[in-house]
Amino acid sequence: MGKEFMVETSARHVHVTEETLHKLFGEGYELTVKKMLSQPGQFASNERITVVGPKRELANVSILGPCRKADQVELSATDARSIGVDAPVRESGDTKGSAPCKLVGPKGEVELTEGVIVAKRHIHMTPADAAEFGVENGQIVDVLLDAGNGRKTVYGDTVIRVSDSYALAMHIDTDESNAAACGRDMKGTIVG
Repeated sequence: MGKEFMVETSARHVHVTEETLHKLFGEGYELTVKKMLSQPGQFASNERITVVGPKRELANVSILGPCRKADQVELSATDARSIGVDAPVRESGDTKGSAPCKLVGPKGEVELTEGVIVAKRHIHMTPADAAEFGVENGQIVDVLLDAGNGRKTVYGDTVIRVSDSYALAMHIDTDESNAAACGRDMKGTIVG
């Protein structure tokens, strides 16, 4: 077996700009930290909003901080279908031409003409991690997940994302996590 890394399930969440945050929660509002995430400087906030599609809505969706330069809604394919949006599978940040939705907060609403995606599974690595694993930024790999529960799964089309600001971890969405019956201590191995 090759070198292992942590596999984390990334549940539905939203990234917002300061402008959108102020429209949803009030002028001058700032996100408050609920818990820090594995990626340095990233956090789950206490703030929750509702994501509205043509068919239904998803209440209590977490906002991740800090604020970003563009709004982005990351859903599983099941979530996207359930609210009636056709969300493309994309890398985080690639929202041009993606699905629309409405965000509803306690003080206001924001109509997004694009921004809803199903995040492409990926592995965050530092340059040192990438050298150790023999991979490069943007490379596509296959990853074996085996929790020993009879649901061994190989996920292809997994993109390597390399930056000094990352910590080693693979991110998959809830559909992918459930398919492999992932638990909290899931580890992955690059197999191709």
